[in-house]
Amino acid sequence: MDTADLVLTGGVVWCGLGKPKAEAVAMRQGRIMAIGTAADMRGLIGTDTRVIDLGGRFAMPGLNDAHMHLLPVGIAMNQVDLRHDAAPTLAALLQALASRAAVTPRGEWVLGRGFNHFLLDVERFPHRDELDQACPDHPCYIVRTDGHSAVANSSALALAGVDETTPQPEGGLIEIRDGRLTGMVAETGREAFEAVLPHPSLDEMVEAIEQAGSLMLSHGITSVMEAAIGLHAGWDEMLAYRRAHAEGRLPVRVYGCVMGDKTRSILPKVMAEGLATGDGDEMFRMGPVKIFTDGSAGSKTAAMTQDYMGDPGNKGLLCIPDQEELNAMVRQAHDAGWQMGIHAIGDAAIEEVLNAIEAAQDANPVPDRRHRIEHCGWLRPDQMDRMERLHVLPVSQPSFLYWFGDNYETVLEASRIAASHPFRTWIERGLHPSASTDCPVTDIDPRAVIYNLVTRKTRTGKVFGPEHRLSIDEALHAYTWASAYASHEETLKGRLEPGQLADIAVFDRDLTTVAPEALLGAVCEMTLRGGEVVYQKTDKA
Repeated sequence: MDTADLVLTGGVVWCGLGKPKAEAVAMRQGRIMAIGTAADMRGLIGTDTRVIDLGGRFAMPGLNDAHMHLLPVGIAMNQVDLRHDAAPTLAALLQALASRAAVTPRGEWVLGRGFNHFLLDVERFPHRDELDQACPDHPCYIVRTDGHSAVANSSALALAGVDETTPQPEGGLIEIRDGRLTGMVAETGREAFEAVLPHPSLDEMVEAIEQAGSLMLSHGITSVMEAAIGLHAGWDEMLAYRRAHAEGRLPVRVYGCVMGDKTRSILPKVMAEGLATGDGDEMFRMGPVKIFTDGSAGSKTAAMTQDYMGDPGNKGLLCIPDQEELNAMVRQAHDAGWQMGIHAIGDAAIEEVLNAIEAAQDANPVPDRRHRIEHCGWLRPDQMDRMERLHVLPVSQPSFLYWFGDNYETVLEASRIAASHPFRTWIERGLHPSASTDCPVTDIDPRAVIYNLVTRKTRTGKVFGPEHRLSIDEALHAYTWASAYASHEETLKGRLEPGQLADIAVFDRDLTTVAPEALLGAVCEMTLRGGEVVYQKTDKA
């Protein structure tokens, strides 16, 4: 009889939704070999078998973040941290930028990421003049937490060629007040800056992928969907992923979403290589095609059919307002064998996406393509019916409600917030909603995601839509099997059963029995990928 390479024993092993818990799990050649009691494992333990005593800890399938931005997370690690914990006030934000400018050669860019204007003491976006004061000798560009809007100082505006005479871009905004640029730009209004911002070298991108991947492992995350390869540095981003994979520097399994947007696309190059969704291997696989159709609710750029609260006439922005143009883009990718992963948050954008997917499927029916709507926050009951009929999967972020739910109250009515991100209804409709963070839009920490799924609470404790609460087992299922289903990989991962990949996260407590509030304090103590321990918490970690 073959013996195991590794056995975890003496713990609580959660194998998946509807499956009985076990005490031990054996692994061989990167796959699950057996599940059962400690006694069941004895015959599988040989002289070369490594045995790890879980000591009562909780083991589960490795978490799978179904929508996040791995490379940008790594890049942001070297930018100015403007998240609320690091810069809670406008003065603190400006000081952080000034401190970076003080050690940056004159004329080089000062870049920051993560501010949320709702949480700043001034409750507004920083102004270009304030960035000028902090960085008088440097171009400065800071990105809001959602990644859909930014603020540039005067030097950055000049380098981008943006002034008061610049036409407003289709699907975007260059803000002007009292006849003068404020420095705030949103959606396609950012593209002039993307053209002049410094992009990291290939070496730096590979290092960023490796750094960010290691961070994922520390949270028990073993798989991710990189949500937009090609978004910032074009084809070089694909080259960076391929090199990281070839050199063994890809810490997590990646399902790579390929940019196929109107103005930012690497899809022609990928298609010229004859590739389509699913091509690749267990570490790096081609995912869906990414198109942006609107922005974010927090920036009031998500395209809605109703006005934003207190802002008559503002229904957000459609990035591709021509339905026929979007139809043609989706049809091309669909016919070439690609899954779609289209960004749509507001119901007006969701309608446009469903129209395009339905037209493509009517013209060329492909069963079980599993086209996806990324985020899918605010949708109508009639759109839910269409999603069920077309089997279009929602890839939503519970962390949005946790981190931004309080902010949403300033732009949307409470009833609209409560109806958003309707996980319970998605499950009832057989749409297998997955779980994710959209990191760095929100923190990668999975605990907020799981907590919100079971409580529907924001970070301050407000409850929106309690009827959409999930059981803890359903929440873990969304973060494991359902995420794998969204990438057509549910036969490979997402459960602990013989034959599946031996990707396992070990936490310090039984997530299925603790009170919801205790989920926020859970600690990932060990992560295994392919049957190997790739993260081990130390006292200093």
